[in-house]
Amino acid sequence: MRFQGADGRELNGLLELPAREPVGWVLFAHCFTYGENPFAAVAISQALAGHGLGVLRFDFTSPEGEGEDPRVHILSDVEDVVAAAEHLRTTRGPPGLLLGHSLGGTAVLRAALAMPEVKAVATLGAPFSREHVHGLLAPVLEQARERGEARVRLGTHGLRVSRRFLEELSERRMEETLGQLNRALLVLHSPADGVVGMASAQRLYERAKQPRSLLALEGADHFLSRPEDARFAAAVLGAWAGRYVGAGEVEEQREAGPALAQGVVEVHEVGEGPFAQEIRVGRHRLRADEPTAFGGGDTGPSPYGLLAAALGACTAMTLRLYARNKGWPLEHVAVRLRHSKVHAEDCQHCETKEGKVDRIDRTVTLEGPLSGEQRQRLVRMADRCPVHRSLESEIDVHTFLEDTDTP
Repeated sequence: MRFQGADGRELNGLLELPAREPVGWVLFAHCFTYGENPFAAVAISQALAGHGLGVLRFDFTSPEGEGEDPRVHILSDVEDVVAAAEHLRTTRGPPGLLLGHSLGGTAVLRAALAMPEVKAVATLGAPFSREHVHGLLAPVLEQARERGEARVRLGTHGLRVSRRFLEELSERRMEETLGQLNRALLVLHSPADGVVGMASAQRLYERAKQPRSLLALEGADHFLSRPEDARFAAAVLGAWAGRYVGAGEVEEQREAGPALAQGVVEVHEVGEGPFAQEIRVGRHRLRADEPTAFGGGDTGPSPYGLLAAALGACTAMTLRLYARNKGWPLEHVAVRLRHSKVHAEDCQHCETKEGKVDRIDRTVTLEGPLSGEQRQRLVRMADRCPVHRSLESEIDVHTFLEDTDTP
């Protein structure tokens, strides 16, 4: 989704949609691409979508442009957040939540004052003012006043910052902003943040009015480089946002029935990296991708990972159903699977004797006061699960081309 920024520059946004019609909309301005870690932006957007919210996210520090140095990024302005919100409002719906990471967090706080429909604002690693970005922005203010913009360096990348945005980041304006915000505010920050110190989060929290919340992301860096940190922040944001945006409507939609008919699955490209896919199954949404070692973004399981997961889930369900029908004291089932390619000559039961064949090793753990005979019977039942039978039988797949050009 492309939209025009305040200065006429074209900005690129990405939509993350829930399984059914969104109960509310979120505008997410982030700087994760600048930190070369898009995983956090995806994880957070998916968590919000899981709560029934549609998300428009855009990179607040986008590359300078085609033919330019890819290591130089342009920092967006508060007006770009307002422009993105207007685009979301006219094409989808008005944003009820503004979310910003790093300098994007400070921008959404300022932009919220111009959006009466916004009910809540959340920041992630956001500076209170330009002085809080480890002194990198304050010294270039005079340069920006003379030239209209300034250039700073963060790590191996350069960043072009406009005079207008530096002025928006003054302590006086941020004090005024928080005093007038009158929206629910969630401040997420890491005490270990090496770009924006924890003191900035404390200032944001202290100057804001109730309802306000401050959560420390212990051990995380500024760009949430560790997946566990990104997932934790995503879970917190998803649960918190549901309280203020679309509250009470998600359960009603879940009870309204599946979005797709039984047995229908839809898959389409997400547009993030070469392989990322969104999967719709009934009313559920999943993500598939390839590991980074194979050129993917690792934003979801691989296709073979999903295949093994289907076999594992079917195995556990089959054993649970069998034990329940027999009245056996099975307390817990766990299934561990590993997919690999092996030489066909090493497979005693395979008809193919040349090249390689797929192999799945399945280990079943059964808990409960079961007899030895009961355990052996349950293990044998694993081979009778429907997915296992499908994998070992002949599968007839028909492929059709849908004519999208027909009016």
